[in-house]
Amino acid sequence: MSLRIPVPAGKVPQVGGRALFEFDDKSLALFNVEGQLYAIDDSCPHQGASLCGGRLEGRVIQCCAHGLRFDLHSGYLLNTTKFKVANYPIEVVDGQVFIVIVPQESAP
Repeated sequence: MSLRIPVPAGKVPQVGGRALFEFDDKSLALFNVEGQLYAIDDSCPHQGASLCGGRLEGRVIQCCAHGLRFDLHSGYLLNTTKFKVANYPIEVVDGQVFIVIVPQESAP
């Protein structure tokens, strides 16, 4: 069963923007790329550096610490499917933005 976390309106980034969102023990980075919202863990899976402040090119975020580049849509490190940052679906219902957290055991 998935969990839908409402994002406060002030935390929803404008086009081209980004924002940090804290939920329980998670720190999530939200990005708005050309009107499409993406949510990922704010921690690089390599050594835990924040991804929110990284260089954004299209839907690719680059980690500030070591330059690893991740696709916001898939979460995968560019050019491989062996290393990824957790990413989460976004739903918008009646103008309210939700981040959908899917428990690990039910994830595909």
